[in-house]
Amino acid sequence: MIKFFRHIRQKLIAEGKLVNYLKYVIGEIVLVMIGILLAVQLNNWNENRKNRIFEKEILSQIRSNLEKNKENLNGIKNTRQRAC
Repeated sequence: MIKFFRHIRQKLIAEGKLVNYLKYVIGEIVLVMIGILLAVQLNNWNENRKNRIFEKEILSQIRSNLEKNKENLNGIKNTRQRAC
């Protein structure tokens, strides 16, 4: 594939078609930029997905700890009520 593009560039330069060569160069730059932007977007999407998974795990742990604390407090409350 690289040889193919190199051949096109060399052909355009050899024929003296500077305008066509510049169009080709600009097109290649645009394609590279689109590829980079797409890669960045996919990376951001993946990071957001990982963050949502981590957030759900943390919220689940908080809920579990709150339920355990509630059970402990109810046990302490019952023990105090029996003592009085």
